[in-house]
Amino acid sequence: MEALRVWRASSNLLGFAASRAAAAAATATASAGRAHRLHIRCCSPAAAATTKPPQDRRRRSASTSSTSDRDSIRAIRLKKVEELRGKGYEPYAYKWDRTHTTKELQERYAHLENGEVCTETAVSIAGRIVARRAFGKLVFMTVRDDSGTIQLYCEKDSLKEEQFEQLKTFIDIGDILGASGSIKKTEKGELSVYVNCFEILTKSLLPLPDKYHGLTDVDKRYRQRYIDMIANPEVADVFRTRAKVVSEIRKTMESFGFIEVETPVLQGAAGGAEARPFITHHNSLQRDLYLRIATELHLKRMLVGGLEKVYEIGRIFRNEGISTRHNPEFTTIEMYEAYSDYESMMNLAEEIVTRCAMVTIGKLKVNYQGTEISLERPWRRETMHRLVEEATGVDFNSFGDIESAKNAATGLLGIKTDSRENTSLQACSSVGHVLNEVFETVVEPTLVQPTFVLDYPVEISPLAKPHRRHAGLTERFELFICGREIGNAFSELTDPIDQRSRFENQIKQHNAKRAAMGKKVKSAESKGDDDDEYSYEVSLDEDFLTSLEYGMPPASGMGLGIDRLVMLLTNSASIRDVIAFPVLKLQQ
Repeated sequence: MEALRVWRASSNLLGFAASRAAAAAATATASAGRAHRLHIRCCSPAAAATTKPPQDRRRRSASTSSTSDRDSIRAIRLKKVEELRGKGYEPYAYKWDRTHTTKELQERYAHLENGEVCTETAVSIAGRIVARRAFGKLVFMTVRDDSGTIQLYCEKDSLKEEQFEQLKTFIDIGDILGASGSIKKTEKGELSVYVNCFEILTKSLLPLPDKYHGLTDVDKRYRQRYIDMIANPEVADVFRTRAKVVSEIRKTMESFGFIEVETPVLQGAAGGAEARPFITHHNSLQRDLYLRIATELHLKRMLVGGLEKVYEIGRIFRNEGISTRHNPEFTTIEMYEAYSDYESMMNLAEEIVTRCAMVTIGKLKVNYQGTEISLERPWRRETMHRLVEEATGVDFNSFGDIESAKNAATGLLGIKTDSRENTSLQACSSVGHVLNEVFETVVEPTLVQPTFVLDYPVEISPLAKPHRRHAGLTERFELFICGREIGNAFSELTDPIDQRSRFENQIKQHNAKRAAMGKKVKSAESKGDDDDEYSYEVSLDEDFLTSLEYGMPPASGMGLGIDRLVMLLTNSASIRDVIAFPVLKLQQ
């Protein structure tokens, strides 16, 4: 586009600063008889010092200069705000009546010929100025709103004298402007609003990032997402896609007769998953509470109460590591259906993901980080034991004791005796736990195409119903795409006695691992480090166990990670790209 060829935020503002400073210098020269020069930092070789300072000093110098430039620009713009108010203009408006979005204008008037002006219809738009060029009696600006961009064609003869001077003197890139006029297509074919009236709706005080270099500091992009969205408009498309995904999930659930419910975020016991919780304290109640690590146990209470198809979309909080796949708070959907089993949830998972793909990208072939993923149904279904045997050649069903399983796993995983991985492996209390360690390390990264991994060991599935045909296993599956877990589902355990027994065993296993890991953190370099995954206490949720004793119908349940699904459908490499404001380390 014509007006988007040059983004002159810094140059325009510094030019304005130079003119003001030059005028001040001339006045000072007349009164004091001394010449003053404005020193403007530049990057040309001629302006550089002949002797380069050390690299860390150069960095500090650049940072200081950048901050100084920004402060200078802010001071200039604050002065403009004062001057506007002095002239009777309020640079922070209450509202603006617009007739069209930029996209609507681009679509409605695309048929105009080059040079044609449509004077029959008056239009009014609003948005942020992202580009500006001035040529004597003509000023071009590009305004961007939520839907796109359009050029503003501002001619001196079509504006009041005062307005044209205001446009040239007071408007900067980054300001939010309202403009009215007719539609014109320039000789070069650029659809434009031929402006006859405008108003500054919001005066921007800080400069936008340079157009050509953009906002490239990844940490700053996440920390100041609003700047990221201004500098990189495509970022907003990710969050539009996310909204479509959430909306389509709701439509899908409602089409199958599910109702949405809400359950507590603050809970008396952290249950429904094995994860380290965030702990807070309620002053009035004088008790500790946990931010939920799952919505499962309260949703099952709803089944006990008589609702047969329920779901919740909500935030989950886990006090664990941060990576490209993990954020301490993330969004899931959990759903529960009475009188069904985990086969039903496999079908529902396929339905949800494929519908979301069709709504967002319009096809079932997804390109993710250079790999084509086929979402065509049906998806592969295979047991955990079979997948491990295919990858390693070892059948873990053949091990009669845990030590044999650990020895085999140590060889398969190439674990050193004094490593943290070996400590975790040795803390495993059953063959099922060892099998899971091998699966997560060897098999999981290879599950690129959609795969349902079935029939997990009972030791690692305390909420799943025992398998009706295979002893020692449960009716549970996890869905993997691109080597990542997308979903987890069970035929739900409804026997209250069995459930209590499994919870108690889970607590014993957790405490055993906690004790084993605790021995490792007594070394000098890790003393006082409370960051291992077993450093927290686990307790029984007695109220949930009581609810089961009133009777829960046969049911299946599933949790799907919405963030990871959005990552797949937007080709995003990191979970931070699909969460508007991810958790980050403190700035140094």
